[in-house]
Amino acid sequence: MLNTANKVNKEQKSEKLYVSQPNDKLSHIEIRLKNIFENELKSENSVLIDYKPDVVKRLADFISGKVTRSASIGIAGETASGKSTITLDIIDTIDTFADKYELENVITRVNTDDYYYDRSEMVKAAGSFAEFAKHYDLDIPDALELELMHAHIKELLSGKEVYLPKYDMSGTAIRYDNHTLAQPSKVIISEGLFALTEKIKDAFDFKIYVDVRHHIQKERFYIRAEERHLGDSADTIYKNASQKAEIYIRPCKEHADIILSGEAVRTRYKNFLNKIIAIVEEEHFSK
Repeated sequence: MLNTANKVNKEQKSEKLYVSQPNDKLSHIEIRLKNIFENELKSENSVLIDYKPDVVKRLADFISGKVTRSASIGIAGETASGKSTITLDIIDTIDTFADKYELENVITRVNTDDYYYDRSEMVKAAGSFAEFAKHYDLDIPDALELELMHAHIKELLSGKEVYLPKYDMSGTAIRYDNHTLAQPSKVIISEGLFALTEKIKDAFDFKIYVDVRHHIQKERFYIRAEERHLGDSADTIYKNASQKAEIYIRPCKEHADIILSGEAVRTRYKNFLNKIIAIVEEEHFSK
């Protein structure tokens, strides 16, 4: 760990490095983004655990208009890490901004869980979802049709409408194909256990991993298991999920541009995003 003197010197060097160049719009945006990320990273109870420096440059390219196409965001993490809650908060924050300026088709969600294969006949044969889950592994990427998800995201990014599937999470294991019409938008966002695995990760411009301490994640899992009436199978399901996460999910952290804490106060995610949105607002909507 750096001592206090070294930390101060490092911060002073950082401040000197990111000196604004007013005549360069892209550089100016990049500098402001860098400051937002660094300030958040150093703050107490930060939503940020880590980030790759080049993500700031790529984000600046989209905000400045250098890149004019839609942007895609993939969010992954273990079960009960908080990824779905964070995703919904991101969507809500962006929708609030869109409402302010009466903008349409600003963000579209593609839910990874909706790409689980239909296994309703297997559930019927087992007699219940709990019995089915004892013998069918839902915690591996091959349980989902990620190739179809990849194709749908690429179609949306190319400006095409897409009918998305819908998976019934209530315990029937039914997947309804061509269920929901998704419109192309400025931002395509997806989240799920396997959103950053090999078959799908290159569909995303920005890759986010949500990390959480083990005891917090376990506590959340068992609350959810009770809500889903998993009964005695909860222990087996959790053990399997943890083992498979070690193989398939945790390594995805290496692919992530941004690692978020799944334990931060919810308002902080919105506050962090709103600081980035403020740059968009000033660059494109201020008079």
